Amino acid sequence: MRSIKIMVAIMLLGLACNAEAWAAPRKNRDYYEARGEVVWEVPGKKKVIALTFDDGPDPKDTPYILDLLKQYHAKATFFVIGNKAGKHPNLLRREMEEGHEIANHTYTHHFFNRSFTAERIHNEIAKTQEIVYSVTGHKPSLFRPPGGMFDEAVLRVAKQEGLKTIMWSWHQDTRDWSRPGVGYIVNKVLKNVRNGDIILLHDYVSGQSQTVKALQKILPELNKLGYEFVTVSDLLSSAKNMVPSMK
Repeated sequence: MRSIKIMVAIMLLGLACNAEAWAAPRKNRDYYEARGEVVWEVPGKKKVIALTFDDGPDPKDTPYILDLLKQYHAKATFFVIGNKAGKHPNLLRREMEEGHEIANHTYTHHFFNRSFTAERIHNEIAKTQEIVYSVTGHKPSLFRPPGGMFDEAVLRVAKQEGLKTIMWSWHQDTRDWSRPGVGYIVNKVLKNVRNGDIILLHDYVSGQSQTVKALQKILPELNKLGYEFVTVSDLLSSAKNMVPSMK
């Protein structure tokens, strides 16, 4: 009789554990989006999209990209690396003066992994905040982790620094950093474009960039389709303004 009771207790314990595991939130995209902690895109009725550029500023490619954006009256968001921003303050100032948004992409662009302590994560983010502020007089409000790699610790530190974590639309990962061909980059954007997209591009890549030539085709085509190019913060604001009042 005692053995039966023990078996029943074990079974009940197992069911309880399974129920707890099932009830616990799975930390995938849906989990973070529901909590408003991470943004991948901002779908809506307005034909607006956000072009984002990572890994700069770069003295070679960033000026060409800024020239193109000006030509098509496009605003963009530059996720800058702190140590590069410190070396090229004039480019940082130009981005700000021409109406673009400057966001935080860490100081050294090391991928966050389990070896990173909270202090090291904080230093990567805080140093870039300080550099951007010292050059422009404004602190970034947005953050993108290198390689899109984050966990609870990264999000917690970003939030402590007053930063919103921004990813990109999965259907708009152009992989321009790998130089897949101008045609690939162009087709990736144009064939998948949707209202509220956050498009991932780079104003620095290792080797000969294909991003500038791709933009020469992407910008006029999206212009013809009636899309407006806005900063990520403007994209987020437009979504808030579209929420109907509960009064």
